[in-house]
Amino acid sequence: MSELIPVNILIADRSYRLKIEVADEEMVRKTAALINDKITEFKTLFAGKDMQDYVSMVLLWFATEQNQSGIDLVKWDEAAAKLASLEKMVDKALEEKYE
Repeated sequence: MSELIPVNILIADRSYRLKIEVADEEMVRKTAALINDKITEFKTLFAGKDMQDYVSMVLLWFATEQNQSGIDLVKWDEAAAKLASLEKMVDKALEEKYE
């Protein structure tokens, strides 16, 4: 088991103390920064809402974005599989030609 390190993450003007793996620290900090940037963006677009509304909007945006990324990843995986199949066909054709 990896050793966990304590980090303080600030999201929407609230501090959260987390224990994470060392390898995940950069990703967690970048994700928190992205969330805070989106909160700021939504604050400028939708005036007059409270912080919970902004956090909810960002949560919805983030979940939708992740779902789209997952769909794109599946498409890349399918394309990679098709390319691998084509590569095998080309290799087989070349082997037969040079035998």
